[in-house]
Order: sequence, then structure tokens, then C-alpha cells
Amino acid sequence: MHKVVILIEPSQEWLENEKKWPTFLHLAEDMPGLRREAISYVARFLGGATPFMQMHELFFDSLAEAEQALNSPQGKAAGRTLREMTGGHMTLFLAEHKEDSLEHIRSYLNNNDQTGSA
Repeated sequence: MHKVVILIEPSQEWLENEKKWPTFLHLAEDMPGLRREAISYVARFLGGATPFMQMHELFFDSLAEAEQALNSPQGKAAGRTLREMTGGHMTLFLAEHKEDSLEHIRSYLNNNDQTGSA
């Protein structure tokens, strides 16, 4: 699975244009191949070079599908809207996404402990 990750920085442009967020969401949610999305609001910034106030993730089955979605009319319109809303105060990237349940991880660790393997 791959995802488009959008990290939004605090900015005056964002404060002035946040009302456009539903427009962006409608366009992004209409991109072909979108499987799910997640929005996170930063509760406290703990470190790093750039503070972010929000993270938005758009999940796709493959890198090719994510790229196709970004290049679709909906993806291009969502990108324009996002740039207007943030004034460019954002970070945007594609990432490979892997996820595992804690139960599965612990069962693997427990099996290795029983066999004496590390």
C-alpha cells in the first residue's frame, strides 16, 4: 500500500483559507483508486525543523495508483486548492505504507522466545 502524505504548517494563509478544506476534501475523496484517508491534528509539536499542525493521508493500493490519482483532474484540482489554502506552507510526499497489529507482532516475538531464537 502507498499513501500521499500532506503535512500542513501553521500559516496566515491557512487561517484565511481553512474554510476551503471541505472543497479540498471533496476533490481528494473523488480521486480514482483512493482506498481510505486519515486526518490527524497535532496536539503538541515535540521537535524537528518545521512545526506541523495537521497531517492528512490518502491511501492507495500501489505507488502507480497514487501517482495516477495525483495526475487525475480531481488530483490536480485538489493540489491547486491545497496550494491556495496553505500558501505553499506544507510538505507533500508519497510513502510506502506497511502496518501490522500489535497482537501479530507479539505472537512473533513470543514464538522466537520459545524457540530460543532472536
